[in-house]
Amino acid sequence: MEVKIEQSWKEVLNEEFNQEYFLKLASFVKEEYKSKRIFPPADKIFNAFNLCSFNDVKVVIIGQDPYHGEGQANGLSFSVNDGIRIPPSLINIYKELKSDLGINPPNSGNLERWSKQGVLLLNATLTVQKSTPNSHQGKGWEKFTDAVIKQISDRKENVVFILWGAYAKKKGEVIDRNKHFVIESPHPSPFSADRGFFGSKPFSKTNSYLTKNNLKAINW
Repeated sequence: MEVKIEQSWKEVLNEEFNQEYFLKLASFVKEEYKSKRIFPPADKIFNAFNLCSFNDVKVVIIGQDPYHGEGQANGLSFSVNDGIRIPPSLINIYKELKSDLGINPPNSGNLERWSKQGVLLLNATLTVQKSTPNSHQGKGWEKFTDAVIKQISDRKENVVFILWGAYAKKKGEVIDRNKHFVIESPHPSPFSADRGFFGSKPFSKTNSYLTKNNLKAINW
């Protein structure tokens, strides 16, 4: 089927878009947008891909579900729109960024600036019903995003995968660790950040690996 997504991703994922599970998923999602309040806005479902082409991917940060509050989700994991209150997990990510690299937390939770530098902010599930977390899990998105991760792992080299929490760690099982760098720690959620997320230094570790492999560091 024809999916509106950045061209390099369209070529890499073309077979996926034509599989039966994805056709069913697409039909389900279309009906949900017609009858319910679904986030992110339909034109932002593939925002992570449109802002970071397949060719540009240097870092992958895996999230789970889009934010389900009004105006929050913008298609990027852990990110919210400008002017929206910064969520607790992202507050902790900013705290670790300050501790790790001395970067003061910005006023906005919009992480588009990371995407445009080659950071794929990938949620496992790309849509959600308003005020109903996990409502679109088990519909096919997880299979699709597993395929995305595998394509990156198989076709590219020297990508940094940042896996925060048990869910992301499980998603990362398909990654070839012989040719990529995987950073794992507890999730930045307030429930788990004190168990090893704080002090894990993912940002400096990422940049150290990228520069060692002659790739441009991320300006976090």
